[in-house]
Amino acid sequence: MSPKKEQKAKGGATQKTSARKENFQAPKGMRDIWGKEYFAMQGFFEKAAEIALYYGFQPITTPTLEHEEVFTSGIGEGTDIVEKELYRSKTKGGDQLALRPEGTAGVMRSYLEHGMQSLSQPVMFYYEETFFRHDKPQRGRLREFRQFGLEMIGTDRPIADALVIKVIMTILEEAGMTGLALRLNSIGDKDCRASYRRELVNYYRKHIAKICGDCDRRLRDNPLRLLDCKVSECQPIKEHAPEAIAYLCEACKKHLKEVIEYLESMGISYTIDKTLVRGLDYYSRTVFEIINEEKLEKDSVIDGAELAIPPPVSPNIPLSLASGGRYDGLARMLDSNRDVSAVGGAIGVDRVISSPEYANLAPRILKKPKVFFIQLGYDAKLKSVDIIEILRNAKVSVMHSLSKDSLSAQLANAEKLGIPYTILLGQKEVMEKTVIVRDMSDRSQKSVKIKDLLVYLKNLK
Repeated sequence: MSPKKEQKAKGGATQKTSARKENFQAPKGMRDIWGKEYFAMQGFFEKAAEIALYYGFQPITTPTLEHEEVFTSGIGEGTDIVEKELYRSKTKGGDQLALRPEGTAGVMRSYLEHGMQSLSQPVMFYYEETFFRHDKPQRGRLREFRQFGLEMIGTDRPIADALVIKVIMTILEEAGMTGLALRLNSIGDKDCRASYRRELVNYYRKHIAKICGDCDRRLRDNPLRLLDCKVSECQPIKEHAPEAIAYLCEACKKHLKEVIEYLESMGISYTIDKTLVRGLDYYSRTVFEIINEEKLEKDSVIDGAELAIPPPVSPNIPLSLASGGRYDGLARMLDSNRDVSAVGGAIGVDRVISSPEYANLAPRILKKPKVFFIQLGYDAKLKSVDIIEILRNAKVSVMHSLSKDSLSAQLANAEKLGIPYTILLGQKEVMEKTVIVRDMSDRSQKSVKIKDLLVYLKNLK
């Protein structure tokens, strides 16, 4: 083989090895969750669900894959989510499916499919799900992400808007979040929003030479998204854009006024943000966002390892923790023969648990083990699961090293974990139907009949 061909072959082999190595890593924008971070996330979901249940919300889960039309019809063809970020898949039967990029459209589809209009209204749901968007990964914005969401379907009352905001604020506060600020706006309904869109388009056309490429496209396809642009060159133009509130009809003005009154009665402060629109077609009237004004200045550390989330695009952009709004027209977009009033919101869970403020809520399943079970010999190993099952039925948390045979290795594990008591089962104990309970603080120990073990453990400190 010539030197040139040999070099090319080596280069090709190196590329194949590199590609193979990448194939056995988590995909870009997605990550493994394990150890302390797993329990931190589980603890958050348990606390959020507990609060939601007390406020009358009930759990729901929808398929990870939906028919693509659920999102193209509900979210809108002109949105970034549908045009750029939707993960699509065609089945062997020809069905065009998509990984869910958000939760609201799927919940409304479920509401309509199962005839929930016949239930007592409103129907109130919460969900804790994984979502997918083919977005550019950055801090707090992953391609696979988790949300805790609330939906109230079947009511147009302003108190529903305020209640969703209240529950989300409560969840964030009890998760340890501080510096929370509520941004609020109204984009009107399908009638009064039309005149606002015309004014917005006319205004931006005067500045078309100065806006970014995405905004040039939004001007044609989805004008309200112009106000959602974060590109620096568009900020001065956005700052002086027409305000949606100025074009509200009387009914929408009254709705916003009552939402504000309910928020004030709940002690929730707010700021009217005229640029807040939310980027999905199904929103109407109330839109909101809850941010952390103190912002995250540095990457968080969980279990000794930095999260695979790059720093924010701009340090001046505060971290958004939750958002939502009213979507009275979504049902009709999903092929319903009538509108169904609804409001909802969702929390970005990855952002919350990666915050240094997060309270590290412990899940109920996570209990510090009281005993470490040690076995010696084949006969003891055969009976080990019986002892562990006795402890489990009595809700005594236990650790063990059943794969190890050495006494010293098992004791070393118990000491490393800081577990106060060990239970030792050897061949002699199997014959006598006893175990040895050792206090790891002073190495004192006592032989206890297996039938008396739970009573003995209960009386220990």
